[in-house]
Amino acid sequence: MFTGIVEEIGEVTTLNTTSPDGGTTLTITLPPTSTLLSDCHLGDSIAINGVCLTVTTFLPQSFTVGIAPETLRLTNLGSLTPSSRVNLERAVRADTRMGGHFVQGHVDTTATILSKTPDGNAITFRFAPKNKDVLRYVVYKGFIALDGASLTVTKVNDEEGWWEVMLIAYTQEKIVTAAKGVGETVNVEVDMTAKYVEKSIQGYLAGMMEDGQGFPWLQKMVERIVAQGFS
Repeated sequence: MFTGIVEEIGEVTTLNTTSPDGGTTLTITLPPTSTLLSDCHLGDSIAINGVCLTVTTFLPQSFTVGIAPETLRLTNLGSLTPSSRVNLERAVRADTRMGGHFVQGHVDTTATILSKTPDGNAITFRFAPKNKDVLRYVVYKGFIALDGASLTVTKVNDEEGWWEVMLIAYTQEKIVTAAKGVGETVNVEVDMTAKYVEKSIQGYLAGMMEDGQGFPWLQKMVERIVAQGFS
């Protein structure tokens, strides 16, 4: 579990797709002043551009993770190259302030940057998701994690298939997304609370149908509308 508050920006040293075991490994180097790995242990979780990955080896200023094929298919990590910069966040601790929102590090899809529009010293980004099904979880003023950073949706258009967020000057200095250009992609994780609500409602409605109870609340609503229409 993460908060979506980026702790550090690291730099890709290597992305090795020819590991002896047939897997993919990614090595990240940290700034000389970074303390991100001060309490690190093998097997710890670190979010890299919003993707929860497991530390397999580490030194004081660098660490390596393994990447599964499914992760490469669902995220933009496969497009990283040496010197690419990435957002980093350690897994949340029980005594950590929840400055962002609950982020799992489980990417739902990627999104392409459609536009960047300056607004004072802020920048408005417009994104179009690769999988448009996620739009039903994106709501005005709701949470969304982009490359692992917890951001607030400032506008959403379901018909045209996009949403917007605004990066203030401070955030622009703290996350890699600000330096990305139109046409580049970000990893997207929608608010998991919306998924739980959706599944709960689906289960409730399915149970009502199986029990033959129908939807009495819907029937009453229709009856009320009809009564008002004839009155």
